[in-house]
Amino acid sequence: MNGLDQQSNNPRFAFVAQQLQQRQQQFSLRQRQTIEQIGDFGSCQIAIDGKSYINFASNDYLGLSKHPKVLEAWQASAIKYGCGSGGSALVSGYQAPHYQLEQTICEWLKVPAVLLYNCGFSANQAFIKAMMHKDALLLQDKLNHASLMEAGILSAAKMQRFAHNDMKALELRLNKQNQDTLVVSEGVFSMDGDLAPLAEINRLCQQSQAMLLVDDAHGIGVLGPQGQGSVAHAGIGYSDQIAQMLTFGKALGVNGACIAASEQLIDYLVNFSKAYVYSTTMPAAQAAAIDASIELVQQQPQLRQTLNRNIELFRALCCDFKIEVQNSSTAIQPLILGSSQLALDASHYLKTQGHWVVAIRPPTVALNSARLRITLSASHSKVQIEALVRDLAKFLDQKRASFAGEDHAG
Repeated sequence: MNGLDQQSNNPRFAFVAQQLQQRQQQFSLRQRQTIEQIGDFGSCQIAIDGKSYINFASNDYLGLSKHPKVLEAWQASAIKYGCGSGGSALVSGYQAPHYQLEQTICEWLKVPAVLLYNCGFSANQAFIKAMMHKDALLLQDKLNHASLMEAGILSAAKMQRFAHNDMKALELRLNKQNQDTLVVSEGVFSMDGDLAPLAEINRLCQQSQAMLLVDDAHGIGVLGPQGQGSVAHAGIGYSDQIAQMLTFGKALGVNGACIAASEQLIDYLVNFSKAYVYSTTMPAAQAAAIDASIELVQQQPQLRQTLNRNIELFRALCCDFKIEVQNSSTAIQPLILGSSQLALDASHYLKTQGHWVVAIRPPTVALNSARLRITLSASHSKVQIEALVRDLAKFLDQKRASFAGEDHAG
């Protein structure tokens, strides 16, 4: 039995059942699947309910979640430090692997200080809540992640959104401000895969003395020299007006997140960020695994090179088959289909062919922009990508023929 099947005699909180039913009617009800990983490092095969699939929905862009050195680092540290940290960082949870990871990130990104958080959602919200007061102004790209938008709504500051990657709109808003202002943008946008014009955003922020927060969840590890991320990719050096939010659960293949910023700003968060002060620290073993993953990113550029070749192959094949994909040079390759039902139909068809591709629907994306969010990995083979595009083209051809038949009949 699921939540939609349950009946309640309690008249209170009737909106729970009503909203679930509404989601179902709109083809946007979310449900979980239990996934089993198959194979070792280099495999992108999964199993669900006994059926095998090639995973084109994972953010494990370099396949590092199963790399032997990452697994060995976790195991060795778990044996030494235990499975949990046992407390918050300011009580007893901050251990040698946490300190070492922060130092590794500082050296890697050439930033003065880093603070670890348990996830990117928490880090984004913590930063905005700590930095935004009632007289401050928060300017966000319209397509920013839900964690950033919700934090802005909940903060005491005035929040304004500017059109996606529209620098004239941002400049206009910055020219009108005369207060503490924070500009927030993703480095790589999670649903569209396109890059923010960070060099221009940074120039406008420097010019107006605004602070810039870059959510680089999908850029760190895969963009820039040595995988240093979107900020480095844009040619931006360190500034005390820039903070970066980095996650460890995507290209780095583990979990967790951090804020990289000036020493003063990190000291402020240590004292005033409730999500940091009152949360149990990530396990030391997790920190050790992330450290090992960063070392691999730095030492094995061939992983990024393989990923980039796979991206180029996918886009070239889509062009050959006349499949219209978005303007994305990253591992995130969205195919916008419009209706939620069509996106679900496409996802279902691809799954019957052995490709695990997920439909992304409103409210995650805007109305009439439901899509397949295809993510590529260094672990994918040429044969796997060719098979995906071939089956995708077959589905789209069938739909076009069906629509043409309906028009003719009408």
